[in-house]
Amino acid sequence: MKPSPDPTFAESTSQVIRTSAEWIASDPLLILAALPAIFAAAWLGNLIVKRLILRWLGKMLGLVWHHWNDNRHLHKAIRRLANICPVLIIMIGVDLLPGIPENTAAIFDNICIALITLFIALTFANSVDALNQVYEKRPHAREKPIKGYLQLFKIVLFIVTAILIISVLISRSPIYLLSGVGAVTAVVMLIFQDTILSMVASVQISSGNLVRIGDWIEVPNLNADGDVIDIALHTVKVQNWDKTITTFPTRRLITDPFKNWRGMRESGGRRIKRPIYLDQGSIHFLTPEETERLRRFSLLHGYLEEKEEEIAEWNRQLGSQGKAEINRRRITNIGTFRAYVMRYLKSHPRIHQGMTMLVRQLNPTPNGLPLEIYCFTNTVLWAGYEDAQSDLFDHLLAILPEFGLRVFQNPSGDDFRKLAVTGPAAESAGPV
Repeated sequence: MKPSPDPTFAESTSQVIRTSAEWIASDPLLILAALPAIFAAAWLGNLIVKRLILRWLGKMLGLVWHHWNDNRHLHKAIRRLANICPVLIIMIGVDLLPGIPENTAAIFDNICIALITLFIALTFANSVDALNQVYEKRPHAREKPIKGYLQLFKIVLFIVTAILIISVLISRSPIYLLSGVGAVTAVVMLIFQDTILSMVASVQISSGNLVRIGDWIEVPNLNADGDVIDIALHTVKVQNWDKTITTFPTRRLITDPFKNWRGMRESGGRRIKRPIYLDQGSIHFLTPEETERLRRFSLLHGYLEEKEEEIAEWNRQLGSQGKAEINRRRITNIGTFRAYVMRYLKSHPRIHQGMTMLVRQLNPTPNGLPLEIYCFTNTVLWAGYEDAQSDLFDHLLAILPEFGLRVFQNPSGDDFRKLAVTGPAAESAGPV
């Protein structure tokens, strides 16, 4: 058996319909003529407010505040507030109709009050957006964005507005609606789960200064690698280097690992960490002729003199054992090249002289002996960094033969062709 409807609601509805019909039937010509007149007056009032008063107000504000014309959200806020004017005209006009039943007038009043409440809430929402637009023009706005907090405020504002509108339309106190909030708390928590998590993440990001607008971040799990262009309550937007935009929930910056390159930008130097793989078969002791030839390098002049004195003193202490070459220390081409690279870095105009600078050997590999250059450029711009890095290695790769060193390279097709050509010729020459 179906439950019967609420008799109180049914009776009140039928009473409103009956009294309204009796009122219209009492003087239909007057009422049918008055209602269009009321709506025409509301339209005219709306036209006067928006076309005359708001334009005059905009010109006055433009003279006082130069950014008035740029703030579109503030324009929307004032236009939303102006919508209250025609609603008030309709509410007052209906109340002034002769003989209108009290319950009918109450329904009109409730609808008008609900619309006024909605317009006020929209005005506040647009004012919040206008505040954020003004704040974003401040010098330090990227360091402390407030967009997430303002969006949270708007969510609370619209929830309160919805409760007030419903309470006005059903002519009940808002407390009557709030008394049932406890029963739907679990549902609300489920619906706004992402919002709550994102709100907590926004607070942690802001308080910990983890990410700012304009930071270069890498989030491998989300394929995001580029500049942060927006941090909102629910989402973060990253413009990747290929100009695509990756959008992901704000909470992922707390749950997923990411790299922020802000420290590199603020330091003023960007790291170069790249090895040159040397053919280990080209490493040898320098002969006197090679040593003399390397004295031509101005960067090595002081190094060779100091090294020769150090080695000579070491060899003198060996006594009679120093007569055998195997026991004597000698200068190597790779050691001389390391010294040259270090001095070249210290004299390079595009290398940061106040940061770590190393030239070191790594463990030998099947692809040769890695000689790693570790230093920082004095620019953090991508193009300038790549140009400085390429210029550095262009020189080092080209200068290697002067030290009798070779870069390791796997045999290519051309190498095999040369081997095929020289092989038969060597066999036809016969034994030596």
